[in-house]
Amino acid sequence: MGVAPSGGKGMIGSLVHAYTPLILWTGVGALLFRFLPESFPRFLGRSLYWVGVPWQIFALVRETDFSSNIGIVPAVTIATLGTGLTIAWLALRILIWLKTQVKPAWLDKIEPWFPPLDRASQGTFVIAATIGNTGFVGLGLIPALIGDGDLSWAVFFSVTQNLVGTFGVGVLVASHYGRSETQSTPLTLLRDILTVPTLWAFAAAYFTQSIAFPNWAETLCQSSLLFVIPASFLLMGMRLIQLNGIDSLKAAAVPVALKAVILPSLVAIAVTLLGLNHDARLSLIIMAGVPSAFASLILAEEYNLDHNLAASSIALSTIAILVTIPIWLVISY
Repeated sequence: MGVAPSGGKGMIGSLVHAYTPLILWTGVGALLFRFLPESFPRFLGRSLYWVGVPWQIFALVRETDFSSNIGIVPAVTIATLGTGLTIAWLALRILIWLKTQVKPAWLDKIEPWFPPLDRASQGTFVIAATIGNTGFVGLGLIPALIGDGDLSWAVFFSVTQNLVGTFGVGVLVASHYGRSETQSTPLTLLRDILTVPTLWAFAAAYFTQSIAFPNWAETLCQSSLLFVIPASFLLMGMRLIQLNGIDSLKAAAVPVALKAVILPSLVAIAVTLLGLNHDARLSLIIMAGVPSAFASLILAEEYNLDHNLAASSIALSTIAILVTIPIWLVISY
């Protein structure tokens, strides 16, 4: 199956549909910030971590059909996460090596394009380069790009990444880098994973799929989209307004290049070698190349990572996808 007959118009319409609330609520967040206490963004981020995102995941899992025979999708998703983690870690090691060991003469000219390399920023770097916004942006774009094609690949990728990636690997990375090396012990990491509210929400939703909720409960469950996504954008607007202009975006260039270009390119090669059909190829490539997840900002707030780098990575990678989507459309054929 190919792209819907509307082709480019469908893609443009989908982009407009996906980005209108992003621009609207982010702008509102930027305007509201000056009237709110400085502590409010952290309060909002922690509220999303403990209540908002689990609520949203509970609703998504309740609606997901896990009986479909597409076991390859979780495998590809986990392989994508592993690849993202590997290239992010290697990139960090190279940047640290250049800055602390080699110190070449030309380093001063490109150093503004380096992210901060303190421990908190390293954690944000890894998360921003690895985990993408598969829920809102990914699932918002795929239907228009493949028309009446098979959406199950994209849905399973999103669910797997949220479960294993964002609130599995992402929490481990955030917990490790959000503490000093002496405080980051295996027991501490295990405790943080076992207390992730989103994982408990996933389990609760999965084991109650066969139970019919009252109409009011179903409505309440599905209404998460009315609150969680706008709240995430409000938080991003509040953090973006605190950035130092173009210099902050420059610092996000490396993790965004890894997330928006390198990682989906590697996935494109892999799915082509696997011989997957067009719908599967396009879905998996797009999902691998979506902007850095808003959850990276939520994790930054919860674990005291670099929220400036998180917000910059989200903003820059959101701009980047406007350029990369036509490329992935061509490659997927």
